Amino acid sequence: MEINGDTALVTGGGRGIGRAICTKLASRGLDVVVADIDDDGMAETEAELEAHGVRTLSVHTDVSDEASVRDAVTAAEAEFDAIDVLVNNAGIAGPTKDVEDVTVEEWDATLGVNLRGAFLLSRELMGKMKERGYGRIVNISSASGKRPVPQRSPYTASKSGLLGLTRTLAVEGGPHDVNANAVCPGSVAGPRIDRVIEHEAEARGLSAETVADEKRAKSPRNEFVQPEDVAETVAYLCSTAADRVTGQSLNVSAGKVTY
Repeated sequence: MEINGDTALVTGGGRGIGRAICTKLASRGLDVVVADIDDDGMAETEAELEAHGVRTLSVHTDVSDEASVRDAVTAAEAEFDAIDVLVNNAGIAGPTKDVEDVTVEEWDATLGVNLRGAFLLSRELMGKMKERGYGRIVNISSASGKRPVPQRSPYTASKSGLLGLTRTLAVEGGPHDVNANAVCPGSVAGPRIDRVIEHEAEARGLSAETVADEKRAKSPRNEFVQPEDVAETVAYLCSTAADRVTGQSLNVSAGKVTY
């Protein structure tokens, strides 16, 4: 699948799903800006991208901070002139607590990264994409944004909010060939879901193995999603094959969510 444009900016690109997305887009010939707070992780991602012969740039970025986001975009544009593809992937799990036990600080921190971050990056780049008459924005939401789970109110709210942001961006960007879509992964194998399982197991007084089995069982395939599954879907949404796909939320959940 061909991808128009030359450069992608991927937040949270230093590990997990973000690294898989960076690698997939690089394999399709795009130069990649890796934005993250994990400097070591970004270095590892850049090392993996070398095999694809593309240009890369790592930018230390706190997506919840307006000045940091602005500086990251400035650095990216100084190196690559323009950003054609934006993938808002940076996210945190937030607390595992009943809503009455969630602090304002925990709420703000989770929405700050997961929702405010996507808004700030999109705000910085949307106008420029409109002016050029092309852009692709992909927000990494979650199956939890459609099928909420107990004790995850900040996370679920942030991922539901991303769906509303995505649809609005699609309506505003459509006349300018700027598409915006969301990907809704189910439980993705890797360190993040392992931490979520550990916290949930502790909160419920169960073993981590029991909680992991429960989460797998929510999929009719009885398995977790792989980071590469998400990356492949992102690449599709950025490709010419998806030119008339916008404002959508595509599930990559191994059947956990079907709506």
